Amino acid sequence: MSLSDLPPPTGDPVVPAVAGAEWQRLSPRMLLVHPVRGLGSMLVPLLIAFFIGRGEDGSWWIWLAVVGGALALVAGTVSWFITRYRVTEAQLQLRTGLLSRRVLTAPLDRVRSVDIESTPVHRVLGLATVKVGTGVDSSRIELDGLARDQAAAMRTFLLSRSGVAARPAAGTAYPSQQWADGDQGAPVADGAELARIDWGWLRYAPFSLSSLVVVAGVAGVLAQFGDDVPVDEVAVAQQAWAWVLAQAVAVLVVAAVVGVVLGWVVLSTASYVMTWWNLRVVREPGGNLRVTRGLLTTHSQTVEREKVRGVRMGEPFLLRFVRGAELTAIATGIGSGGTTRVLPPAPRTVVTRVGHDLLEENGPLTTALVGHGPRARRRIHVRGQWATLALTTLTAVPTWGVDRWWFAGWPDWLPVAVLLGVGAASALLAEASWRNLGHALTPRHLVVQTGAVVRTREVLERAGVIGWVVHQSFFQRRRGLCHLTATTAAGSEQVVVPDVPLEVAVRLARRATPGMLEDVLA
Repeated sequence: MSLSDLPPPTGDPVVPAVAGAEWQRLSPRMLLVHPVRGLGSMLVPLLIAFFIGRGEDGSWWIWLAVVGGALALVAGTVSWFITRYRVTEAQLQLRTGLLSRRVLTAPLDRVRSVDIESTPVHRVLGLATVKVGTGVDSSRIELDGLARDQAAAMRTFLLSRSGVAARPAAGTAYPSQQWADGDQGAPVADGAELARIDWGWLRYAPFSLSSLVVVAGVAGVLAQFGDDVPVDEVAVAQQAWAWVLAQAVAVLVVAAVVGVVLGWVVLSTASYVMTWWNLRVVREPGGNLRVTRGLLTTHSQTVEREKVRGVRMGEPFLLRFVRGAELTAIATGIGSGGTTRVLPPAPRTVVTRVGHDLLEENGPLTTALVGHGPRARRRIHVRGQWATLALTTLTAVPTWGVDRWWFAGWPDWLPVAVLLGVGAASALLAEASWRNLGHALTPRHLVVQTGAVVRTREVLERAGVIGWVVHQSFFQRRRGLCHLTATTAAGSEQVVVPDVPLEVAVRLARRATPGMLEDVLA
């Protein structure tokens, strides 16, 4: 099969896959996209210039906007003219640059991921962006401006030429797909759908801590414009504000809490819908993982089977109360930091099921963990009280020449109450961190769990461990503890088992990768 065998979409010729193929330009419809993108990137500077210059002679910012728009148009046009690509029998090549020319190449037999993305502007114009990764690192070749049909044809062609398709036939069980701990479920056949969005999961959206950050940011932006609201000029607003001030403080507090909660729920739900609309997680024929999602901007990400080295299950503090979790795949040379999100906040049972399907082993996300003992507990509690110690020092130790204005007008008992509160909160977080800390070893994977506010369980394939690092600080040596780091080429390139007894760490490393540490830690 060659790319030239595929029917070209109207107006956008498909590049022939032959040696010496001519360089091709992206779709001319990108001449409408680049100016819009350029104006969007200049929006913040123009707004800053507007708010700074409006108090003076504000007419100059209009000329600034005109000049900025003209530059965006020129830059967009030039970018289209200097960007070309071609597909030969052996490589995908992308050439860019005007004064300094750069040519990016990807061998067709090394292509490991092909992602298709369409922003709202792209979708209106019938365009898409194809991102091609070779699995070596997170850098990828981006063909920004192919027609949708052309992008789909390009994806099919590149994956068929990469050798990824050379797998057992669909429905054939791989040897690695047999569950390691008995007959607890059938392997997932190639081409099967692992998960699809269930709108009942919307109830988990408000329990994500990232939603609260969004609400706080919106509130901060609105506060910047509070002084510009003409309250003094509207009699009705004046009367309403006077009535509010006349009420008890509790009413104001309740109103603020209700406003934050409502904003939190609305924004988190809207973000959930836009990000995870039409989510499908599919095991394609050949074993590759494909994740498609998005309402305004659509994403279609394909990851080669062999590049998936593990998963990460995140359980934020609030999400744990409703038995929910999130799932991220750990792989080589994909996404940001070697990870790609697979499932949004969803029922924990669904997350564990899909995670085990990706791992092809039943149990790593639910198995019992080995705790790190009382020595780790003491170290975590001592380390957690550093904030209390610092506040105590600022409160109790005289500081000559410094006006400690933060204590002015405080009752004598209030600093003590603050210190006790900080100390109690630190102790609770330290205890939660210790209780969540643990590790396990399954026949195929290393499991590590950490975190207090956000509990995270990382599962790394033992075959993906390429080295070990045993680190001991001065205080850890006194307690016989260490940080054991498994290095890998996937994800953040390391999985850390913190505050584990040294003898347990050595035994764990030797069991996970027999023979790797025999001569080093003999």
